[in-house]
Amino acid sequence: MKKRIATLLLSLASATALAGPATTSVSFSDSAQGWTGVGEGIGGSWISGTPGKHGAAYYTNVYSVFGLNWVNNSNASFLGDYGSARSVTIEVDVNVKSITYEGSEVARELFIELRDYSNPYNGLPYTAVWYKLGPLNKKGNWQHYSVTIPDTRAAGMPSGWGGLGSGSASLPPGRTFANVLASVQEVAFTTFAPEYAYGYTNFDVAVDNISIRTTPR
Repeated sequence: MKKRIATLLLSLASATALAGPATTSVSFSDSAQGWTGVGEGIGGSWISGTPGKHGAAYYTNVYSVFGLNWVNNSNASFLGDYGSARSVTIEVDVNVKSITYEGSEVARELFIELRDYSNPYNGLPYTAVWYKLGPLNKKGNWQHYSVTIPDTRAAGMPSGWGGLGSGSASLPPGRTFANVLASVQEVAFTTFAPEYAYGYTNFDVAVDNISIRTTPR
């Protein structure tokens, strides 16, 4: 019973967190604020202790993995009913030191996924909507990526967005862009492209200044 109550309270907090107007930014200068770097392989993830604009970034240095995920499923500022806000903008800075496949530098795409675990389809773990933010290239400089959802209650898929959860790069029957956004339980920045497979790749990448900005209805 206590667990149910705690889950309900978290759900209610998440549902109202995006009512806005508000901006939440995570610079990793004090803590990860719910963000974790996920990637099985040799290496790991850690927060730099160096001060500065990008000094306290979240570094991921992992070898022999298919791809990377930076996910958040506990910070209510990024979760809940996106439809409670008129528009939502999500941003991130990324620094690619190296991405190598079979000894050669390669580019990978960066995607954002907004995931709903509450109503999965056909045994799959979650339903999600995704957007390709752009390519990750070896530049040694910080690159800024962002996406704005101008209408969080749009039933149809906006330009550039896709869906996951039916076993293909589309939404399951009966799900719309709007009702996935009404129950965002996890946000992920990922290098896994929908319906695409990669070989083992080595990543030395950092992320910083993850933010979400909302405007009220």
